[in-house]
Amino acid sequence: MYDLATRTHALALVAQGHSLSSASRRTGVSRAAIRSWQIRPVPREPSRAEPCPRCAPAPTAVEPSPAYAYLLGLYLGDGCVSAAPRGVYALRIACADAWPGLIDACAEAVRLIRPANKVMRVQAQGCQYVTSYSKHWPCLFPQHGPGKKHERPIVLARWQREIVDAHPWEFVRGLVHSDGCRATNWTVRTVGGVRKRYEYPRYWFTNVSDDIRRLYTDTLDALGVEWKHCDRAGRRYNVSVARRASVALMDAHVGPKH
Repeated sequence: MYDLATRTHALALVAQGHSLSSASRRTGVSRAAIRSWQIRPVPREPSRAEPCPRCAPAPTAVEPSPAYAYLLGLYLGDGCVSAAPRGVYALRIACADAWPGLIDACAEAVRLIRPANKVMRVQAQGCQYVTSYSKHWPCLFPQHGPGKKHERPIVLARWQREIVDAHPWEFVRGLVHSDGCRATNWTVRTVGGVRKRYEYPRYWFTNVSDDIRRLYTDTLDALGVEWKHCDRAGRRYNVSVARRASVALMDAHVGPKH
C-alpha cells in the first residue's frame, strides 16, 4: 500500500506531462497502480468499506436476501470465485451477450450484496463476465474451492439454506438464468386419422453437477413444480419441466431470459 503523499506525487508527475512509465520510474510505483489512481484520485476511506456479515465475530444475515438467493443461483450455474493479488478475490459470473436483461439483473444483484465494491462488465467472446473484487466473496460463497464445481461436493451452509427456503423462486430463477432456458417443443399426433402438430413450452435446466441439480429439483419439489430427468449419453444432465400447470408456475415466477 502507498501513502497519500506518494499517490499525490505520482499523479502530479502525470499531470505535468510525464508518461506512466516515467512517473513509475521516478516514484517506484507500478504503472498499473498509477493508472488506477487516475480513475480514483482519492483513496477510499476505510469507513466506506462494507463489513462482511458472515465473517464478523457475530455473523448476521446477508441482505437483501432475495438478491442473494438469485445471485447464489447464478454463481452455482456460471460463476466462480478466484484469488487475486493482496488477499482480494474476484467473483465472475458469465452472462451471454444474447441476454442483456440478464446481464443487468446479475450486475444489480452483485451491487446490492456488496454496495461498496465496484461492479464491472468484462467483454469476452459471446459473453460478458460480471466481475467484482472483494476480500469477502469466499465468506459469501463457501462453495468456493479448487477445481470445477461438478468435481467436488456442493452443499449449502445452514444460513444459505435458510435464505433459499425463504426465497425459493429467486434461487430457481438464478439457476435457470445461468444454466437453463424456456423453449418451445413440438410433437406430432394422429387425431381422427389426421396427423397434427402440437407445440408446448418447456423449461430446461442442464448442469453436470449432481449436487447442483439436486438443489434445483429439491427446490422445485418444495414449490410443487413437477419435473423429470432427461438422460444425455447415459447421464442425467438435463431436468425438464413440461407439465402445463408447472410451466405456468415457472412462467409466473421465472419467465424466459431476455
